[in-house]
Amino acid sequence: MNARQAQYALVAALAAALAAVACEQQPPPAATGKPTAAPDKPKGPVSTRALTPQWPSVAQDKAEQAAISRDLFARNYYVVLDASGSMNEKGCSGEQNKIDAARVALNAFAESLPADANLGLQVFDVQGVREQLPLATGNRARFKAALANVHASGGTPLHSAITEGYAKLVAQGGRQLGYGEYHLVVVTDGEASKGQDPSGAVKVLLERSPVVLHTIGFCVCTAHSLNQPGRTIYRAADDPNQLRQHLSEVLAEAPTFTVTGFK
Repeated sequence: MNARQAQYALVAALAAALAAVACEQQPPPAATGKPTAAPDKPKGPVSTRALTPQWPSVAQDKAEQAAISRDLFARNYYVVLDASGSMNEKGCSGEQNKIDAARVALNAFAESLPADANLGLQVFDVQGVREQLPLATGNRARFKAALANVHASGGTPLHSAITEGYAKLVAQGGRQLGYGEYHLVVVTDGEASKGQDPSGAVKVLLERSPVVLHTIGFCVCTAHSLNQPGRTIYRAADDPNQLRQHLSEVLAEAPTFTVTGFK
């Protein structure tokens, strides 16, 4: 190799070395805005309402990851019971107080749920909005015991009740990775207390999740803030029999449910 060839070889080696360094220092390609293709999701009886970006699709932290549900396609029914002072009145419920009629109807509702469905209970009374039973299966006897201990008193904080009930379903959505069905079932006998208009809470629920809001107005007319045609499902119950009937309608889409089983 003569001197000129040696120079060319040296220049080529230096160019190769510089190119290698430049490659190592080059920043990663800018994001294109296109999402990475996700693996195929398992098929199952998911909600028919479109999921939104806010709805949980993955567990958010280690605690939630450890609590991922074994049944990702479970149906969830979270009951919100109005135990305000007016539920002590008889109203349209005949010889029973409205709270007693609601207990009977909700006991039948619990018995008729599919065994693999999750059931939960929240009550609002003079002590505020309180969860009595978290969403779970195998808790029907505890659901009935919790209902038996409900005593009507206080106001009607519908905004707080719907907000907190929705939060429980969102948490369950995280445990089920966004799959399944989610129903918030509100039984109430009146309008919201001052400052507790539920419209804002309903708007958040409808815009951010596939949760279906069912309201049964017991001994109240259809002119209720939770009666929003095309947005919520509202049923007016004019007597205890209609209350039981409307609760059965909440379950009507469950594959194992039959009207004759709702006793």
